Amino acid sequence: MKKHNFSAGPCVLPQEVMQKASEAVLDFNGLGLSLIEISHRSKDFVAVMERARSLALQLLGLEGKGYQALFLQGGASTEFLMVAYNLMENKSGYINTGTWSDKAIKEAKLFGEVVEVASSKDKNFNYIPKGYHIPEGLDYLHMTSNNTIFGTQVMEFPQVDIPLICDMSSDIFSRQLDFSQFDLIYAGAQKNMGPAGTTLVVVKEDILGKVSRKIPSMLDYKVHIGKDSMFNTPSVFAVYVSMLTLEWLQELGGIAGIEEINDKKAQLLYSEVELNPLFTGFAQKEDRSHMNATFNLTDESLKDTFDAMWKEAGINGINGHRSVGGYRASMYNALSLESVGALVDVMSELERKA
Repeated sequence: MKKHNFSAGPCVLPQEVMQKASEAVLDFNGLGLSLIEISHRSKDFVAVMERARSLALQLLGLEGKGYQALFLQGGASTEFLMVAYNLMENKSGYINTGTWSDKAIKEAKLFGEVVEVASSKDKNFNYIPKGYHIPEGLDYLHMTSNNTIFGTQVMEFPQVDIPLICDMSSDIFSRQLDFSQFDLIYAGAQKNMGPAGTTLVVVKEDILGKVSRKIPSMLDYKVHIGKDSMFNTPSVFAVYVSMLTLEWLQELGGIAGIEEINDKKAQLLYSEVELNPLFTGFAQKEDRSHMNATFNLTDESLKDTFDAMWKEAGINGINGHRSVGGYRASMYNALSLESVGALVDVMSELERKA
């Protein structure tokens, strides 16, 4: 039976990527050696790193615009502190839209004053704040573009004259944006790009080197740029799979191509949530994420029946986070429209049975 993987992360990857990656683990580039046992300084892997970095900039439309792409380690959780370490001199601003914003704020407070410019905590983060005032004197403004736990997504970003930083871990490469409005973007690979183990950082070079503090080498973006993202041994396998996934995305027509597919997936699922009286959406309609759809049953007595039905249909990973309850269907780039259709069929069948 085909499995429909709605896991929030690590998540589904394209089958052709998985096939190529598995072959490389056994024999990479016909070397008679595995990808994971060759030197990261070898010309074969250096070519992988260069290709992955170049593709990231190409797909985001940032090539030749003063940006550098890095594949680092430590996940977005390490970026929470690296951003502040590298960019915060006195005071920074954060838009708090959920758990990951909360964590980023906690780390930034170690380096200076943090202004919580806006928050949706008052309604358990089921919406994106709007119409807020950005105070003067901030070193940067930090946002989280998509919220995996609560199922909300920023649709419009503010125009600011300070560096705009964005955690795009769960919607990177999923929709068209003017990425040049951001001065630094970071994203864990394990949602839309590859396996856990590497984190993409895209940074505009001219915002670096302006803080007075000394930065440890491993946490200094300038050091990683100077070493072509190879200051220390990179996560070889994760970078390689990310490269393959970016190539797959490029062949689909880039971000424009995948956005069209993602819109269809989101429309199909949210239409069912709206039309089926047994379900209700968690996030406010105008802020609903196209990556993570959160919804609940209107009659909890049907939970055991529904759970048995979706499991029997080969559906995996739709249990909601404990902060929200209910269900969460993560529809990352590699999830097929067919898989969303399978979930919608089960939801419709529950209505017929109820």
